[in-house]
Amino acid sequence: MKRKILIPIIAVLSLLYIESCKVGPNYQKIEVPTEESYRFNTATTEADTVLNIRWWELFNDPVLDTLITIALEQNKDVLIAASRIEQARAKLGFTKADMWPKIDYSANYGYGNLLLGQNTGGAQENIFAGGSLTWELDFWGKFRRANESERANLLATEYGYRSVQMGLISTVANSYFQLLDFQMRLEISKKTLGMRDSSLYIIEQRFDYGIIPAIDVNQAEIQKAIAQSSVPLYERAVAQTENAMSVLLGINPGAIVVGADLLDQPLPDTIPTGLPSVLLARRPDILQAEQNVVSQNALIGVAVAQRFPAISLTGILGVASNEFSSLFTGGAAWSVGGNLLGPLFHFSKNKRRVEIERAKTEQTVYEYEKTVLNAFREVEDALVGIETLKRELSAREDQMNAAVNARELSAQRYDKGVTSYLEVLETQRSAFDAELLYSNTLQQLFNSYINLYNALGGGWVSDAEEQEAARLEQEKAAEEAAKGQ
Repeated sequence: MKRKILIPIIAVLSLLYIESCKVGPNYQKIEVPTEESYRFNTATTEADTVLNIRWWELFNDPVLDTLITIALEQNKDVLIAASRIEQARAKLGFTKADMWPKIDYSANYGYGNLLLGQNTGGAQENIFAGGSLTWELDFWGKFRRANESERANLLATEYGYRSVQMGLISTVANSYFQLLDFQMRLEISKKTLGMRDSSLYIIEQRFDYGIIPAIDVNQAEIQKAIAQSSVPLYERAVAQTENAMSVLLGINPGAIVVGADLLDQPLPDTIPTGLPSVLLARRPDILQAEQNVVSQNALIGVAVAQRFPAISLTGILGVASNEFSSLFTGGAAWSVGGNLLGPLFHFSKNKRRVEIERAKTEQTVYEYEKTVLNAFREVEDALVGIETLKRELSAREDQMNAAVNARELSAQRYDKGVTSYLEVLETQRSAFDAELLYSNTLQQLFNSYINLYNALGGGWVSDAEEQEAARLEQEKAAEEAAKGQ
């Protein structure tokens, strides 16, 4: 009779468990105002397929491609981020387990005349062996909200992994062109040192014959020392950049093999940026920040559910006896029951818990909005960087060509006694500075292109992503063709 009553009760409770509500707010997508176009964008905002490739290959440098591939495989930050995904996946499985019954086993043996607080009058054995089941029913959605939070956390971790990858690619590329810049400036310094060393030798010869004053010798020595001090400066910069790149590649510090010189590197074509609103669905750090909001929002529901009573079912099934000989012959020992435990007076502790989670959610929303604003700023900074650095580079090239020509003419005029050595010194200094500035400006322009690619969140880093992008492109083309018919 008892079993006939128990079965429908369990069935009703299970149905209630499945259909029960989830307390707490559901996530509402955050609306962020966006502009129709970027402020300094001069390209079309329609097409953006150039971003749906391995953009670093547009620089046409196989060495750079190889370095990026090595970094993606061996960089420690990437490996740490990948490990965090596995940790988040395990945590999701750990949290899911709370939704289901807990089944345990136990065995007890005792001997004496005390049983359940009563004196039995004589010593006897007490033996039990069996299993138990405990199931806290998720009436209020506490466990489901916790799972929702962990699922969002897993997605956030995956986007974080992608963000680390994209950041690594841009850092390797930036460091690569910085290395080429330092190497170029080192060569300029060595070349200038050789020229000034030769000039000093000629000046000393003229001084020995009494043709020029001693101050010309001193000025030539100063100019040689300036160029000479630049050589170890850029040697140090080259070595330190190589060491930093080695760490990015996950290898011991050492020399880095490079491809073409900085002057021989081709600049990329104009980059279609797409619409600003597309950035919200492309940047992994924005997607990560959004999932952080989803995760934290679900924790409000967990906190709210803790203000309601917890309802649990328990069951025990095993064997019990006063003697080992009759342990398995006396029939099964069993027990079923239910528990209800809820908070009554906790002096607003549970209410404060909800307020804490709401405040944390508000903070994650602000973090999301801040991430979006920074993303737009990075795109705008990169766009204005490209636009202004192109003009600056053109001016630097004119400055360099004029300064180098003036240096040659001034040396000829000095040799013929037409001008003083002061003019020679000024033109030498101007040419040296102009060549160094041109190299630095060219490197900044390359890095602005890299920063734009990274800021737009474009580029596939795996074959699977590239194949998925190709599939979507084919589907889009097929839909457009069908509409045309």
